[in-house]
Amino acid sequence: MLTTLDTVSLTGPLDSAVLRRVAAPLTVTVDDETRARIDHSRRLFRDLLHGDGSGESRIYGATTGFGALVGYAGRADGADQCDNTLAHLGAGQGPDLPPAIVRAALLLRARSLALGFSGVSAEVVERLTALFATTFTPAVPRYGSVGASGDLIPLAYATQALRGRGHAYLDDRRMPAAEALAAAGLRPLALDGRDALALVNGTSVTTAATALARDGVRAAHRALAGLTCLLADLLGCDPGFLDEDLLRAYGHAGAVHVGARMRHTLTGVTPSGTRPLQEPYSIRCAPQLLGAAEDALRYVDGVVAADLGGVSDNPLFFPADRGTGKNNGADAGTDGVADTGQVAGPGEGAGPGKVVHGGNFFGQPAAFAADLLASVTAQLGNLAERQLDLLVDPARNGGLPPMLATAPGQQHGLQGVQLATTSLVAEIRRAATPAGMQSLPTNLHNQDVVPFGTQAALRSYDMAELLGLLCGSLAVGLRQAVHVGARRPTAPGCGRLLDALVETVPPVERDRPLDADVRAAARLLLTTDLP
Repeated sequence: MLTTLDTVSLTGPLDSAVLRRVAAPLTVTVDDETRARIDHSRRLFRDLLHGDGSGESRIYGATTGFGALVGYAGRADGADQCDNTLAHLGAGQGPDLPPAIVRAALLLRARSLALGFSGVSAEVVERLTALFATTFTPAVPRYGSVGASGDLIPLAYATQALRGRGHAYLDDRRMPAAEALAAAGLRPLALDGRDALALVNGTSVTTAATALARDGVRAAHRALAGLTCLLADLLGCDPGFLDEDLLRAYGHAGAVHVGARMRHTLTGVTPSGTRPLQEPYSIRCAPQLLGAAEDALRYVDGVVAADLGGVSDNPLFFPADRGTGKNNGADAGTDGVADTGQVAGPGEGAGPGKVVHGGNFFGQPAAFAADLLASVTAQLGNLAERQLDLLVDPARNGGLPPMLATAPGQQHGLQGVQLATTSLVAEIRRAATPAGMQSLPTNLHNQDVVPFGTQAALRSYDMAELLGLLCGSLAVGLRQAVHVGARRPTAPGCGRLLDALVETVPPVERDRPLDADVRAAARLLLTTDLP
């Protein structure tokens, strides 16, 4: 249970590869400089809380109620204030989130707190990092967050599990959280109000889901470029639709990039000379479609990088020597992402530093990015489904049998798979409705505009999985096409892709269920560096 697969430092920048690795046990370390930064922030919080000694200053969540009840005093005892924070947020519903998202979200939470702007105790960060060496994962319900004050409700469930309340998973078994902690060799967290609020007042679930969804769509995008090349080669298409001068004249960087990759895959291809002068758009316009998707994904890349490196919390504490408008240690890979030090706020210029109350927990960037990701996913899904439709249609597939059946009528080839792809595309289209502009006021109009980033991100995560299955479906069709008479690929790159599919998916001789074959093909395409 305590066996580690790798080591990650909270000091260095995070990327989505780390978020994927943390789904399994992983050693996460905190160096002395990071501990000193956290301790400095904690001392600043206490200094600002107690002010000049005449009484406690007002700091949201430490001395006050929460949300719309900020105008009322909170509980005087720190442990009671922790309960005050978390108990009322236990209102989530629905199935548990995938453990991969929950663990990635907690790693992001630890990283944000370790940057030293949240005023938490060092023990909180130390104990968060300890859980990653085990399989302990809080059970977190899917529904409840609006992504405005961060992911309050899902992160509250995660925090409660770390305290030994609610439920958690250990070695993929769901059990009471206290039992899971004990079995994992972890001690329950003891928190005060500031610690508890800092653990829930961030967009870590939204960011984790967006990053993982982006990775899934990028893998499918790469796979579709290769599958399109294989389709063109099997049919004997002329590769002129990928001409370098043609795509440069188009003027879009993504199309130039994708076209170059596809030309490399099709190096050595020999056209059959029997195809129409112009191919259907699902082939001829593929570099333009995939190129536009590449341009959109680059925007999503930038948002994910900023969110992975930024500080998501409220309020934030700026020591006097770190509130200068510089990056403040939050290296997000883009200029100005963490340039919060110039924001004026209560306490500016006073004593050792300042506390600033603001909105760095507002998940609008991820909401827009996840909505764009959903649009990209939908159109990539359309492309995969249309290419499979072309492949099974004897009027357009170069004379191959209908449904790629070995004996049409006695055997049905890809008929069931094509029906399923139609269903998958319909599901993706239904889910692609933008979430990031559907603001619905809540919390006595304290949260009078909300981004719904959590919904956007989780929806995109689900859609990415369906897109992978569409790629797997097309791959099974391409493999079957060669079995029923399509030519062997003439481009070596396409030949290698086909060989990998042949090793993974047996030909369809007699009708059999193909659900597992589709999943196997999808895994191959999404996890292997194929052309």
